[in-house]
Parts: sequence; structure tokens; C-alpha cells
Amino acid sequence: MNSNTAICAETARAKVNLALHVTGRRADGYHELDSLVVFADAGDRISATAAGKISLTIEGAGAKALPSDANNSVLAAAHALLNHAQTNGMDLSCAGADLVLDKSLPVSAGIGGGSADAAATLRALNRLWGLNLPYIVLESIGIELGADVAVCIAQRSSRMSGIGEILMPLTERHIPSFDVLLINPGLPVSTPQVFQTLQNPEQSALPILPAQSDAQSWLTWLRGTRNDLFEPACKLCPDIEIVISQLVHEGAQMARMSGSGATCFGIFDNSQSAAIAAQALQRLHPNWWVCPTRTV
Repeated sequence: MNSNTAICAETARAKVNLALHVTGRRADGYHELDSLVVFADAGDRISATAAGKISLTIEGAGAKALPSDANNSVLAAAHALLNHAQTNGMDLSCAGADLVLDKSLPVSAGIGGGSADAAATLRALNRLWGLNLPYIVLESIGIELGADVAVCIAQRSSRMSGIGEILMPLTERHIPSFDVLLINPGLPVSTPQVFQTLQNPEQSALPILPAQSDAQSWLTWLRGTRNDLFEPACKLCPDIEIVISQLVHEGAQMARMSGSGATCFGIFDNSQSAAIAAQALQRLHPNWWVCPTRTV
């Protein structure tokens, strides 16, 4: 590999929690979850070029909202992977990278933006540095960076439990793709504050997954699930309820908040319906982040 020209790029797809049940709270304060996670055909972009040291440049619409120092998830992931390689005596022909984050997803938004960026960084540097670590190792590194990083490594539809470290991937034939409209009202929501506001952290797990793979069977199943973080998130950001009602008004078959908010998703009959709703809501709310996309 020519260290002067090597470039590796990865897409950091938006993570969407179609359902999120909080099933308990551990002695260490972390909450146990049971969540159905899919990924959208929309996200940030990470590119890595071989260099003598690790550096980060942030570009894109969301650049101003992110720190470029050690608090950034991209740099944290890069240093975590480098530390893993060095600790395990792996041969590194290059121990640095010029990283560029093209940020388009909103921050503190419940769609795993920071976690997806960290996961994409691990994947990109794994290739750039020639480590060839399997995803299961990258997932173990990722879970130390954040609860959602592990599921963002493979970016596959999964049932996620524990604190995010127990993953059961779902095949493409088992869960269909959905045309969705993602909306964020432009207000960040603190995940720790949402969990602190949660009144009852011991709810039921997800029901048995549908045996069928058609969209209607899954929509019926989803209507029997919930997001247990919805109410505490709405206390911190009442605009979430407005987003939900607007999505339903514009024809979404169902609408729900993702993760700890404030981003919400609406599932539509087709991409045209989602695009029409996106145009209408963007006109009504020019400050909202509106993104018609599809789960993959």
C-alpha cells in the first residue's frame, strides 16, 4: 500500500430505532434495551488518507455543531483502534491518518450520528492501516466508545439488546425496506438527560418478531411496540410531538421517535409519497432537518 496515495472512505448511515423498549437498569447505572435497529440510505461520510499522525477536518452542513478536538467521536475511534493495534503487537506500516468528516446528519438527534461516525472511522482505518480485523473485533472496540457504536459497524438491520453489545442481525428477507421521512426539529436532545427523566426503566421486551417478510406484517408488528424514551424526550423537547403529528397529517402509515430523539421517522407507502410530504413540511418548517430516504 502506498502511504502517499492511500485513501479509504466509508458512509456513516443514520441509525433508526424502529422500536426501543427499556427493560431494566443495571447496578452500574446503564440501562438494558431491546431495540429493533435499521439503517437509512442517508448519512455522513468519512474519508481517511495515510499520514504521519492522526488529524481531523470537519466539513458539511453540520460542521459548526461538532468539536474537532479529542471530544469528537471520530478522533476517539481512531485512537482506540490505534491503541488496540499497538497493544496487540500488530504491524503498522502507517500509524496516522488525515481524517475528513463530511457531516450532514444532525447532532444529538437519536439517529446515531456520532456513533455511526465512530464506526465508519473504525472501518476506514481498519482498511487503511491493513489491520484486517473482523467486524466482531471492531464491535468490541466500538462498544467501549458508546452503546450504539457496535451496531453501526456492520450497518445491518439488527435486534439490539443489553446495553447495545448483544446483536442479532436480521436478514434482508426477514425485514423489508421502508420508504421513510426523517425529521429533526433542529433541537438537540441530551441522551443522558432523557434517561435521567425516564420514570419506569423496567418495561417488557419486544414481542416475537414476525415470521413474514412483507411490509404490512411488519407495520402491524411495529404498531404493537413502542419507544420508551418518547415521553421523557418530549418533556425535554415538546416539539417532538409536533413532528409526529405533522408526519401523520402528511400521510405516514406510522410515525415514531428514533432513539432518544429528537429525530422522528414516518413510514410511507412509497418514495413519491415521502418526497411530497418532505416538500410540504420543509415549506412549513424551513428550520427543520427533513430527509426523505429508504431503509437498507
